[in-house]
Amino acid sequence: MNSENFTLSERIVSTSYIRQGSQARRSHEQLIRHLLEQGKCPEEGWSESTIELFLHELAVMDSNNFLGNCGVGEREGRVVSSLVARRHYRLIHGIGRSGDIAAIQPKAAGSSLLNKLTNSVVLDILKRTGVRSVVSCFVVPMATGMSLTLCFLTLRHRRPKAQYIIWPRIDQKSCFKAMITAGFEPVVVENILEGDELRTDLEAVEHKIKDLGAESILCVHSTTSCFAPRVPDRLEELASLCAKYNIPHIVNNAYGVQSSKCMHLIEQGARVGRIDAFVQSLDKNFMVPVGGAIIAGFDEAFIQEISKMYPGRASASPSLDVLITLLSLGASGYKKLLSERKEIYFFLAQELKSLASAHGERLLHTPHNPISLAMSLDGLQADSDKAVTQLGSMLFTRQVSGARVVPLGKEQTISGHTFHGFMSHSEIYPCPYLNAASAVGITQEDVRLCIKRLDKCLKTLRKELNVAKSSSPVRANELRFQGTCSFTSLVLFPLL
Repeated sequence: MNSENFTLSERIVSTSYIRQGSQARRSHEQLIRHLLEQGKCPEEGWSESTIELFLHELAVMDSNNFLGNCGVGEREGRVVSSLVARRHYRLIHGIGRSGDIAAIQPKAAGSSLLNKLTNSVVLDILKRTGVRSVVSCFVVPMATGMSLTLCFLTLRHRRPKAQYIIWPRIDQKSCFKAMITAGFEPVVVENILEGDELRTDLEAVEHKIKDLGAESILCVHSTTSCFAPRVPDRLEELASLCAKYNIPHIVNNAYGVQSSKCMHLIEQGARVGRIDAFVQSLDKNFMVPVGGAIIAGFDEAFIQEISKMYPGRASASPSLDVLITLLSLGASGYKKLLSERKEIYFFLAQELKSLASAHGERLLHTPHNPISLAMSLDGLQADSDKAVTQLGSMLFTRQVSGARVVPLGKEQTISGHTFHGFMSHSEIYPCPYLNAASAVGITQEDVRLCIKRLDKCLKTLRKELNVAKSSSPVRANELRFQGTCSFTSLVLFPLL
C-alpha cells in the first residue's frame, strides 16, 4: 500500500480509520528506512510482522515473483513445492553470481539487497562485540572448516611457493582437514603445559618458521575458542611473529564472537601485528541452523579476493537466517544474551567445582579460557580403564548433550597424521577430564540438570566399580573391560 492507494481507500472506509492504518504502516517502513540508511543492526529488535513485511518487499523485487515474468533460462527461480517456497520467503535465486559470491544479480535485486544488508549488519555486530577495527566481512554458506579452506586457497595465489601451514595443535578434525583439503601440509606445533592450561609454544612456532623458511609457509593458522584445558592461542605474539616474517595469519574464531576476550585478542593481534582474516560460525554464535560462517578481516581487498574465490552462486539461507535473528534480537538483545552467557559461565564453574570436590576430583584451573571448563576424572581412571568412556555414554543416554569426556592415551589418525592423546590437545596431558561449556543460549536450568545427572552417573559408576572389586577375579575382569554393568544401568536408571 503506497500513499495513492491509501488515498483511494478513503473512498471506501472512513478517512480517520485509513489514516490510522497508514500511520501504523509508516512505523514499519520507518524501521526499514533506518536499516537501509545506516546498514547497522537496529538497537531494539523488530516485531515478526515488520520482519515479514520487509522480507516480502524484498521477495517481490526478484524476477521469479514478477507478475508477468516469462522465464526461458535454465535458472529461473522455479520451485515446485509451495512449502519450500514459503520456507525461503520466496527468495529463491540465492546470492552472488558465477564469478563472485558478493556480486549483484540482475534478476534478483531483492536477494542481492538481502545479501548486502546481511553483510553490513554482521560487520556492525563484529565491531560491537570487540573487533572495532574490522573493515570488511561476508557471510558464506559453508561451515567453519570449509570457510577456512576458502581462505587458504585464496592465499595460494599470493604465495605460490608455499607448502606448509603452521598450526598450534587443537584436537578438532575440521580445522585440520581444512588445511589438507586446500592441498597444504600442516606443521603441528605441540602446546606447552602451564599449570593446568595448554598454551601456545611461541619458541617452537618461530623455530618452525626459521627451519622451513618464510616463503614455504602459506600462513600461521591459530585458534581462539577451544575446549579447556587448551586456551586461546597467544594471538598478539603470533601476530607479531607473522608481521616480523611477513607470513599471513588466519584465525579460527569458531565460536569466539560470543566471548569479549576472544574478540579482544583478535583486535589486539591486528593492532600489534598481522591478522589477515578470522572465521567464525553462524550457528554457534547466533543460534541459527548449521551451514554458514562469517569471513572477516582488516584489508577489504583481501576479503573481496576471498569472496571471488568462491565458485558459483550460493544459498541465501544462512544470510536470511542470521539477518532475521539479528533483526529480531536487535543489538541490545544480542548483548543481553552475551552478558547472560558470561554470568552462567561463573555459575557453571562454581557448580562443577562443588561437584568435583564431592567426588574427590577438581575443577581444572583454566582462567584464560572464557567459554569452556574441565573437571578432572583421575578417580575413575584409577578404578577402571573403561570407566571414563562409560561416563560419557551414560551422560549421553541421560540426554546430557555437549559434555565431552576425554580419556588418556587415545590415538587418532587423520589424513595420515597420528595424534597421540587425541581430544586432549597434547601428547602429555596428565589426567582425564570432562568438558562443559557456557555457550550463548545456555540457561541456569541447563546447568542444574547437567550437574544433577552428572552427580548421579558418577555415584552409579563408583558403586558398580566397588561391586566389581568385591566380585570374583573373573567377574571383576568382565565388569572392568566389557562394561556390562554400566550398560545395564543405563536401562535401569531413568532420567532424573
